[in-house]
Amino acid sequence: MSLHARVEKALQRHVESALGQGAPKGLEDAVRHAVFSGGARIRPQLCVAVAIACGDEAPHLTDAAATAVELMHCASLVHDDMPAFDNAATRRGQPTVHKAYGEPLALLCGDALIVMAYQVLTEAAMTHPGRLPALVRNLSQGVGLPHGIVAGQAWECETRADLAQYQRSKTGALFVASVRAGALACGQDDQPWSLFGESLGHAYQVADDIRDVLGQSAALGKPAGQDQLLGRPNAMAALGLEGALEHFEGLMGQAIQSVPQCACRDMLQHLVRLESQRLIPTDLHPQVAVTRGSVASALHR
Repeated sequence: MSLHARVEKALQRHVESALGQGAPKGLEDAVRHAVFSGGARIRPQLCVAVAIACGDEAPHLTDAAATAVELMHCASLVHDDMPAFDNAATRRGQPTVHKAYGEPLALLCGDALIVMAYQVLTEAAMTHPGRLPALVRNLSQGVGLPHGIVAGQAWECETRADLAQYQRSKTGALFVASVRAGALACGQDDQPWSLFGESLGHAYQVADDIRDVLGQSAALGKPAGQDQLLGRPNAMAALGLEGALEHFEGLMGQAIQSVPQCACRDMLQHLVRLESQRLIPTDLHPQVAVTRGSVASALHR
């Protein structure tokens, strides 16, 4: 079974179990729409990949940890898209939750997904209760204060924000939590995986910034040009196309090199290389192929 297929199967199983019977239909539909409207599932795939590298001797706990990470990610997207923030009409090429189900249900949907993430994690950890505190702490650090995705969202409400700090919280924090969760689900030390998660998460945000400025709505799965419209920090605006691409390539290279020595190191490095091309394909913009080629040559001299 592929990583993506395993993640999808785990999401279906855990979400349906957590929804139970008798909840308001509108909220159930909104939750399913938020979770199952597509998405690359890279965060939960990373969680599972790291767990496999660590032995994956508790696969049910690995699947729950991966599901919890993705549910938190989906919750952040629901809230991020709402009129108080981006007021986005589409996400993953589909209507956003507040457009499809209204603002009240979208707000409740995001809340429900956050609670569901902890519910899934705690129920699965009953067979390994000693691993639960670290898993909960890790997830909370990736989401909450002072440096989680909630803080990243809050930086958008400030009049001034440091670009690196903003991106570290907005995107990087949940990537770090994802890779650490894979190790923690196996009862292994999570610290060796931190730099891998940080580098990859930062690269994702830079790629998002590049596509936002280039107006690649199809690639983003959401409206482009939002950073400039809303006055948000953006790597492309700060560094220019060539500088942003060089930064992206450097971060991806750092992510590849920072994969700890393990049985699945080649697999993880290959996954990062595939993601690099998916995030910034050479046909994204006429200038990208030329610039990316020169950047890659410089980085490998």
